[in-house]
Amino acid sequence: MIEALLLALALAMDAFAVALTQGARFRPGNRGGLAIAATFGLFQTLMPLAGWVIGAVALIYVEAVDHWIAFGLLAFLGVRMLGGHVGEEEAAQSLTGKALLLAGVATSIDALAAGITLPALDVAPLVAAALIGLVTFAMSGAGVWLGRIAGDRWGEWAERAGGVILIGLGAKILAEHTGYL
Repeated sequence: MIEALLLALALAMDAFAVALTQGARFRPGNRGGLAIAATFGLFQTLMPLAGWVIGAVALIYVEAVDHWIAFGLLAFLGVRMLGGHVGEEEAAQSLTGKALLLAGVATSIDALAAGITLPALDVAPLVAAALIGLVTFAMSGAGVWLGRIAGDRWGEWAERAGGVILIGLGAKILAEHTGYL
């Protein structure tokens, strides 16, 4: 369960960063903040499930190297987040209507890729997806609220912290499956 929580926290970081910037730049009201949090939470719930289905189907073909695939995907996502550029387009405009839906998809693409790794994590997919969605919802809501108060100076830090967590999870999977842990 700790792995699922760490995965949820890491995957929520880019949504948190976008929500933080939205709060700082556009100061959405409670209804707008709730819409951002709900949209990000919903997409972050659905995308890992889609990824899990893809991973479960492919698992029989790649079982011998699934830990390397999980490590590669999580490390790639982590390094991408360390670059600090995830979510820049989504944060540049006020998120309402179609822009909010597109931002929901854009900030959850990493959750789709991470969902592919769920069989290697040995985490119940529905529990993991629900946890990812709830954590994203809570962090996005908090991000909008914090953004209204403190500005967007924490967004880049949040993405980088998420990147480090994803790389760490990938390394842990690799170490467990290769006998080093």
